[in-house]
Amino acid sequence: MIAFVAHYKNWTKVSTQDIQILSGAYYRQIKFADLDSVLLVEKIPPMQRLNGFSAMAKEKGLFREFKDSLTDKKVYVYLDNFDQQKIKVVYKDSLKVFLNLSDSLETDQLYRFLLDKKDATAAASLKQ
Repeated sequence: MIAFVAHYKNWTKVSTQDIQILSGAYYRQIKFADLDSVLLVEKIPPMQRLNGFSAMAKEKGLFREFKDSLTDKKVYVYLDNFDQQKIKVVYKDSLKVFLNLSDSLETDQLYRFLLDKKDATAAASLKQ
């Protein structure tokens, strides 16, 4: 019960340089300059759970994709509603995060925001 209460919601904090995602013990800080791709996806790929939990429609934790089991690339999953679309964020060339919020409209707004930040960062680096 304590784990569920700690992880019941994804908390996001946005600054001018990054986004921070917190759910219980799982925390990620992603700098906008490190964003490689931001996609909206229906499903997450098959993965092996290294630690975390599932409860009702929530899925939280640290995973490893089956195809990358030899390279040990970890994937962070922050899903408040497994049935809704998910934001797939790839940053620093190969690190992945899947996330969504309990409200699909908030998920869509966050997706558009991250996409705009990625595009703005890419445009700024082309000017330099």
